[in-house]
Parts: sequence; C-alpha cells; structure tokens
Amino acid sequence: MSRFQRVAVLGATGSIGESTLDVIARHPDRLAVYALSAHSRMERLAQQALASRAAVVVVPDDAARRRFLAAWPAGQSAPEIRVGAQALADTAADAECDTVMAAIVGAAGLPSALAAARAGKRILLANKEALVAAGGLFMQAVRENGAELLPIDSEHNAIFQCLPQGQHAGAPTEPARGVRRLLLTASGGPFRRQDPEDLHDVTPDQACAHPNWSMGRKISVDSATMLNKGLEVIEAHWLFAMPAERIEVLIHPQSVVHSMVEYDDGSVLAQLGQPDMRTPIAYGLGFPDRLASGVSPLDLARCGRLEFETPDLDRFPCLGLAFDALRRGQGACIALNAANEIAVEAFLAGRLRYTWIPRVIAAAVEWQQRQSSVTLNNLADVLALDTEIRAYTGNLGLA
Repeated sequence: MSRFQRVAVLGATGSIGESTLDVIARHPDRLAVYALSAHSRMERLAQQALASRAAVVVVPDDAARRRFLAAWPAGQSAPEIRVGAQALADTAADAECDTVMAAIVGAAGLPSALAAARAGKRILLANKEALVAAGGLFMQAVRENGAELLPIDSEHNAIFQCLPQGQHAGAPTEPARGVRRLLLTASGGPFRRQDPEDLHDVTPDQACAHPNWSMGRKISVDSATMLNKGLEVIEAHWLFAMPAERIEVLIHPQSVVHSMVEYDDGSVLAQLGQPDMRTPIAYGLGFPDRLASGVSPLDLARCGRLEFETPDLDRFPCLGLAFDALRRGQGACIALNAANEIAVEAFLAGRLRYTWIPRVIAAAVEWQQRQSSVTLNNLADVLALDTEIRAYTGNLGLA
C-alpha cells in the first residue's frame, strides 16, 4: 500500500501550483498539503491555505506577511507564517514534509530545490533552473542523499514514463540500458511556418499568441523562439544522463505526443495525452501508482492527423544556441538562461527586436566563455555567475 504524503507546494499560486492543489484535493486518503509558498499573490495564497488546511505558509517579507493576515478570514486559526528565502529552504527540508513540488520560477527556486534534495525528499521538479543552472550540483545532492526525483515538465515526465520499467526515480549516472535516443516534442509556436526574414518586426502580442497553450508572456516568447525547448534539452541531459548527440527535438504541432524514447531494437515508445499539466503532476504524486487527475480522456479519432518535422535552426536559432551551450558546459548554460531572461524582458517592453534575442544570448555566452577563472563548485558560485551574466546583458544597450 502506498504511503500517505504531506506535500509542500512551492510556488502555489502559479499554474503548476494551482494544478497540484487540484490533484491533491482529489485524493484526501493519500495526499495532504503541509506547506504553501507564494511571492506576491497573498490574497490567493490565503484562499489556498484556507481550502487546503495548510499548516505552514512561506512569504517573502514582512509586508507580504501583513497582506496575508489582512486577507485571512476573521475567526479562523491562521497557519504558521514563515518569512524569507531561508525559511523557504528550511520548509523544503522540513521533517514534517514528505514531498516537495518545486514550482518556483527562476533562480529564486534554486536554494529550496537543493535543500529538498539534501534532505532526501521526493522532489517533483518543475523548476528549470535547478538543472539548467546547477545540474551537476543538484544531481549530486539527489544521489548523495537518496532523494527521489520525478520530472514534472510534460516532456520529461513523458520520457520518464517511457523508460524501462523499474527505472529508479533518482539521478542516473549513465543512460538507461537499451535506449538509443530521447525525442523531445515541441509545438513550433506561432512562427512555425514563418519565413525567418519576416520575423524582424514581430510584436510581443504576436509572439505570445501560442496556437495550443495559454501561458504567461515570458514562457510564450520562449516557446516562439524554441529557447524553452533548448532548456528542456539541457534538463533531459541531466535527468537521464544522456549526451547531447542522443537528444533530438521534433516539431509536433498537435501537442498530443509529449515526448518519445527510441530503443536499440528500433522500438519507439511515446506518451500521449491531453495538454493538461495535471497528468504529469498526478503521475509524480502517485508514483509508482497512477492517480485520477481530472483530465478528460484523449479522443484520438478526433485528433486526426499527428505531424512531425525537424526544426529549422535558421527560424529557431535559440535552439541551436542551447545545444551549443550544453556542449560547452554549465557556465554556458547559466549564461544562456540568464541572458535570455533579460533579452525577453527587453523584447516584451519594446526595447529589443525579436530577432535580436538570440544575438544577445550568443554575446552573453561568448563573454562567459572568456571568463576562465569562473568556478561553479557550490550554489553561491552559480548564483554569482547568474548575477554577473544578468548585469553584463543589461549593459548591452537594451534600455
């Protein structure tokens, strides 16, 4: 019989956090909320904490604490309120917590994800930076402390489901036996058929008009440039100990096949499903069992045709930059991610052309590669380089 789990949902008010709470609420016999965290949406955090009976909430500062209390209904016993970044890391490692949903966006999610790994928790990983910026450190912490790592990104979760049965949810040091390649799928975004020469005058609204998904503006731009898929390639390298030359990206505009694993005998296993994050979240929460997620069944007859094509790197240069960064090493991956965040922010603010996003990233990676004295032996080193790259990129005349 599967164990009862008390879950800390870090980044509770984002889309992953909301979906996680939805799945947990469907299984009160197996799952309960221990802690919730949020950065800015204190009113929503109060609603979530009340509904889930969370024992602990974590907020960034005293002002947020006051806002949370102001939103809390009179007469109700409030949860314990913990304040600050250290409190977030401490909560991820709390002995009262079994499972951590690491869904905080950006470098801010790194320390708490690493704390969960060091505490030997079951980690449902939805934070890209833990692997893109600190893959070596993070996977070492998972291995050394017996943590259980389950990927939540739909592509990596699909690969995990398609790997050989009995594949340990941890930190492999070599590819699974019999696996030839990992095939990550991508929608292709709104510019899949656009001539690269016509992309110079793309507006933020055009870049954010994703054909299949409703997402935040930053991730929508990353999908349009396919930088998000490049980050997923880097994540797949760390999660599955797979070298870059054995990872391939295919454009699949229907977003029904979430990713595939090709075996040495020629078999290709694919995971299909509705584009709903509750599927991978339920898989992570229930592993090795499968839990009802609330996702509607997939009607393949209605889907009709499933198409696949190779991405054009002239149209999607950011994807090529990501493969190159992976081959160059962890410092280049940090530069890729940090520079992209600054460039996309400038694009959304109207200060940078869409086609200059890859140019800014390439410049930052080249600058980083010239910093021969950089060491990345601990989290402080990683965060320091991240800060340096952001400062360098911000000084490239983007304002």
